[in-house]
Parts: sequence; C-alpha cells; structure tokens
Amino acid sequence: MAASVDKMVADQGIVGARPPQGAPNRAQSEKAENALARRIALQDKFATGVLFAIVAAICVLLFSLIAYIVASGAGKLFDVSFLTGKPEQFKEGGGIGPELFNSFYLLVLTLLISVPIALGGAIYLTEYAPKNRLTHFVKTAIEALSSLPSIVVGLFGFLFFVLQMGWGFSILSGALALTMFNLPILVRVIQQALEAIPSDQREGGLALGASRWETTIHVLLPAALPAIITGIILSAGRVFGEAAALIYTAGQSAPMLDFTSFDFSSASCPWNVFRPAETLAVHIWKINSEGVVPDLDAVSSGAAAVLMVCILAFNLLARFFGRLASKNTR
Repeated sequence: MAASVDKMVADQGIVGARPPQGAPNRAQSEKAENALARRIALQDKFATGVLFAIVAAICVLLFSLIAYIVASGAGKLFDVSFLTGKPEQFKEGGGIGPELFNSFYLLVLTLLISVPIALGGAIYLTEYAPKNRLTHFVKTAIEALSSLPSIVVGLFGFLFFVLQMGWGFSILSGALALTMFNLPILVRVIQQALEAIPSDQREGGLALGASRWETTIHVLLPAALPAIITGIILSAGRVFGEAAALIYTAGQSAPMLDFTSFDFSSASCPWNVFRPAETLAVHIWKINSEGVVPDLDAVSSGAAAVLMVCILAFNLLARFFGRLASKNTR
C-alpha cells in the first residue's frame, strides 16, 4: 500500500515527494570528492610553488656568481695585451697568453686520447659484453671512478707519470692524468647514449643482413651522435677548468712560447709535450696563493672571467652542436 502511494505521488509530481533512496549518499560522495579534489589542487599548487622557489633561488645564485666573476674581470676580456702577453712575476701588466694556449693544447691532447678509448669501451660494454657479473662490476667501477676526486688523480699521475715514467712536470703527464679523470665520464655518457636507442633499430639492422659491427657503425652511432657530441663538449668544459690534477702533473711554470720554433726538444716550442705547462686554472690558483704582483686582483679577476667565458662557451657549443646533429640524423 505504501509503495503504491509513493508511486502515485511521484507520478503526479506532488511537491514534497520523497527523494530516491540513494540520493543522500550520492550527494555526500560528490561533496567528499570535490573536497578531495580541492585539497589535491591546493597541495599541487603548494608543491609547485616550493619547487619554483628552489629553482629560482638556484638560478639567481648561479646568475649572480657568473655575473660577479665576469663583471669583475670585464676590463680584461677584450684586452689583447692581457690575452696574449706573458705573465709577470714582480711587476704589473702581466698577461695570460701562455696559460691560455696551454689550457687549449692540453684539452685537445686529452680529447684525442680519451675520446677513441671511451668510444671503443662504451661500444663493447653496450653491444658486445656478455650480461654477467664481471660486466656489471666493470660498469659499477666506471661509475665509481667518474666521481673520483681530481686531487687523487693528480697524486697518482705525479707518482706514476712524473716520477715512475720519468716524464717530469710536462704536458704529456698532465694530458694522461686528465685522460684518467675524463675517461670514466665519457664512457658512461656514450654508454647511456647507446642504451637509449630503441632495440628495434638494432633488430632492424640485423634483419637486413648487416653484421653487429655494421649495425653499430651505420645505425646506432648516427642515432646516438647528438648525445655523444653534447657529452664530449660538456666534459671538455670540465677538463678545461681543472686545476688540482694539473698542479702535480703539468706543473706551475709557463715558459714564454715561440710559435715560430719547431724544435720539439726546446721548452719554448709550444708543441713540445715534455715541457711544463701552467694552465689558466692553475694560474688563477697560483696567483691568489703566491702572487706578489701589484695588480694581483686585476690579473686574477681577468683570468677568472676568461675562464668563465670559455666554460660558458663550451656549454653553449654543446647545445648548438647537439641540436644540429639531432636535426641531421632525422
């Protein structure tokens, strides 16, 4: 009887009719869902704001540091006599010409040694090495060596290359020490670039009848080239600014260079790999710790500004050539 009355009331649309049985539950559920959505949105906005504040603080700190270094030595950045002149020991007006050349020369030698070795090692570990404990141990060792302090590399280079091999403080000792410092990083970068390539490209090359080596050379390396180029240039910037490893291997003296000389046994020959070579980073450390020249602050600030600009240029070149290689491989 009660059911029929309810049906009649509903059919006639009488005001004040009883709502369906589940309506209050649905209303409460929607209210709870809306409250949960508002709480999640509020938490998301708070977390986004915190992350934005952290990133903004880091960017402001880095920009302030770079701007301070560059502004302090801005007067020397375009001073040709400073960029090409020889350093002075006791009087003002010294330059950084030999140190600047030594830095680039050491960088080129280091990359010539380390890039082929790193490329071969990364290809072997990624494409040829069996998946066993030994391979896993080697990869772990490479990751550990990539975080090795440069001062440890410098001390090893001093004991082995300078003393044991008898090369003394020389460009060759410094280049080999920097190779040990740079090699694990390059191997890891190239290895990650090769591992990021989809396995379909490997299988496609092998399915077309190409050998594993041909697939690696003609398919995988071109696809990984943008990441490899970016990693090499970024590692070059790190090597260019290195000082601790070179203090004990390349030395702290920079003889005046004669670019017309090709006597590879002469200390004034710029291409002699057995001569001592103070780099720009070592010069900055030395002049701030032992310098007695009257314009010490100006020389130090100018050298630091030049070093900072060079490292920034390496980073910009890495982005440019990485994008260029990415466009060419498409």
